[in-house]
Amino acid sequence: MGTNPFEDAAGSYFVLVNAVDEHALWPASVPVPAGWRIVAGPAGRQSALGHVERNWTGRPATVHARE
Repeated sequence: MGTNPFEDAAGSYFVLVNAVDEHALWPASVPVPAGWRIVAGPAGRQSALGHVERNWTGRPATVHARE
């Protein structure tokens, strides 16, 4: 059985963002889904996670617009 590409500590990842500013860690070997764009990477898993931690508030853009 192979390694899950979404949990591969040695894998290469993109950071994706969707229309409401949600962030996702995405394996570089897997096609980017419609509605998402690459904002960082490819990078190692820890580096990509660091980018998410520094740049995502955890709240969709629609919440920001109402504040």
